[in-house]
Amino acid sequence: MKIFITGSTGFIGKYTTELLAKSNHKLKLLIRKTSKSSFTNNQNIILVQGDLTDKNSLLKGMEGCDSVINIAGHYTFWEPDKSIYSKVNIDGTRNVMECAIECKIKKVVHISTAGVFGKPAEEPFNEKSSVGPVQYSEYFRTKYEGELIAWGLFKTKKLPLVVIYPACVLGAGDTKASGRYLRDLINKKLPATVFKNQIFSFVYVKDVAQAIVNALEKDDNIGEKYLISNCRYTWGEINKMISEISGVSLPIFSMPDSITMMNAYLLTGIANVIKKPPLWGMAIDQMKVMKVGFNVDGSKAERELGIKYTPIDFALKEAIDSLKN
Repeated sequence: MKIFITGSTGFIGKYTTELLAKSNHKLKLLIRKTSKSSFTNNQNIILVQGDLTDKNSLLKGMEGCDSVINIAGHYTFWEPDKSIYSKVNIDGTRNVMECAIECKIKKVVHISTAGVFGKPAEEPFNEKSSVGPVQYSEYFRTKYEGELIAWGLFKTKKLPLVVIYPACVLGAGDTKASGRYLRDLINKKLPATVFKNQIFSFVYVKDVAQAIVNALEKDDNIGEKYLISNCRYTWGEINKMISEISGVSLPIFSMPDSITMMNAYLLTGIANVIKKPPLWGMAIDQMKVMKVGFNVDGSKAERELGIKYTPIDFALKEAIDSLKN
């Protein structure tokens, strides 16, 4: 199979690309000018310079391919210019899907996030649950809007779409929100823990990569959705696991929810003025997500994609070991 992949240099993308490279698929990787790929010495891999906003680079990358895996997205919880979220997650998604139709791609596996479901009334929620009324961050909102465009093209233009929805992804090599939280916690840079009773679903990064590959290779699953996670913990339970694995004691103080949100608004306001990320990672969008949480039922991926979920303490240990080394 010849596969065009966006986001191959990111956290999930690296693991997915490694899996596919081992299976001797021929890969074309979209690489931004500012990114470096670790897949430069593989005869089955071609690098294509460009990004989601450049349709010519997308068309060049998809030329001669059977399938597309769209992992790229703008994933942060604060930016000095919020328009970047729409530019990448909405307009970029539209570009990928339209180019896939033009290039007669046979299957597009699009990587979304469990966060696009908002807060469904049903807990744990599944692929058939109604989307909640609010997406709690610009990242989730724009991923949701971009996905609506993709499903619209599925209905009107027969886009051969499959969508993957990972929960909170953990593992070695994460430099984004979850990875920074873990790093700051074990380096004793957080003055307090927050939202200790809120439930969140987590998943090991290699399980997500395997789900993407299995969804790509599975027959007769066009139009399907797959949530990826089988565990749910409170932040208090996760923090305790992190402490036990790392041997680092937790902050003594657990900040009340109301004070956490007040501080988040204050620190985000300061960040917006000085154009630097909020102190302690306390962006209001990130705190809203942590406060609301999400509780995912990923059993469909077990049944249909054959995913065998890895215990989350293994994912945490791998992530902590990589940070220490």
